Amino acid sequence: MASVPLSYNLRSLLVRRGATLLTVLSIAATVAVLAGVLCLQQGFATMQAEHGRDDLAVFLRPGANSEGESGMDLERAQILLKETPEVQKGTDGKPLAAAEMFLAVSLPKIDGGQTNVPIRGVQPATFAIHGDALKIIAGRNLTPGTDEIIVGTAIAERIQNCRIGDQLVLNVTPFQVVGIFEARGSYRCELWGDVDRMQHALQSPNFNRILAKLEPGRKAADLNERLKDDVRTPAKVQTEREYLIAQTGKLSGLLQFIGWFLAVVMGIAAVFTGTNAMLASIGARTREVGILLATGFRPFAVFRSFLFEAATLGLLGGLVGCVLVLPLDGMQTGTTNFDTFTDVAFAFRFTPRVLITAVVFALLLGLVGGALPALRAARLLPTQALRRT
Repeated sequence: MASVPLSYNLRSLLVRRGATLLTVLSIAATVAVLAGVLCLQQGFATMQAEHGRDDLAVFLRPGANSEGESGMDLERAQILLKETPEVQKGTDGKPLAAAEMFLAVSLPKIDGGQTNVPIRGVQPATFAIHGDALKIIAGRNLTPGTDEIIVGTAIAERIQNCRIGDQLVLNVTPFQVVGIFEARGSYRCELWGDVDRMQHALQSPNFNRILAKLEPGRKAADLNERLKDDVRTPAKVQTEREYLIAQTGKLSGLLQFIGWFLAVVMGIAAVFTGTNAMLASIGARTREVGILLATGFRPFAVFRSFLFEAATLGLLGGLVGCVLVLPLDGMQTGTTNFDTFTDVAFAFRFTPRVLITAVVFALLLGLVGGALPALRAARLLPTQALRRT
């Protein structure tokens, strides 16, 4: 069965520039909204997943889904720190494991308003565990046992009294900001201090988690199986990557819902715009359709030809929508993580997944909008179409 030359459809799109441009822009606007929200979701999700490590284990209280919900007393923490054979030893012979405290504190933002900032109490081993992944980019590191703190780069840019030399009052205790650090993922959105001083200042005597580096070949899943029903020190163990991914669920789900909801609402309007444009195009080309049918092209070939034209409009709209969103890639923003109820800063990420999703959605809009006009063109009778003007 002969096919209608593709050049016929492409010339038709060029001849009817006004209708083509209107349809492409309508689809592009819809795709840009969807792609923009997906870039936001991908930026938040990849910030966690890409920076988590599989050789680090996170110990939580059994049943806890985040360190904010977890808690363990000093005795249990010391047992896990010193008597877990799966934990790697440092050059000094001590386990590469640290008991940490985590708490959210409401602090004023530079641009006004309040937000919950994650505060982490750390031990010296914390820095050894992270190694080169954590770098002091201004000032110096904190001195253990003192009221000194270091702040992540995202905090220094968003929260008041977080520049080097500032004093930040936590509860009633003033802490001196001595350094600014760059770190992986959400750590750059945190404020770190000595765990003992933080516990005293924030009146939180327990630890929230233990972070440890595993021996090569050891798996967090096996360690979790061993400790989940342990009599002395029951614990839930995950890799750092697994833990961080688990903290993205609620916000990622909400962002995806918003993106698809807006895309569907705007997509309905885009489909009507595309349908009207294609119907108008077919009305102006009735004699052309009649000639195609009279010269031997089958109705299905005509249907396929016009459906290709509609898909081309969708593809063009999708590509234009993606181009409109590209400037957002890398742009910094911040919001509240609903899993931890703390402020988190991250960047828009235009990933291949966003591109593919946006283009496929645009093609679907074009195909849905062009299906009815293509069917109408295919059902025209050659004799009737040739008589129309």
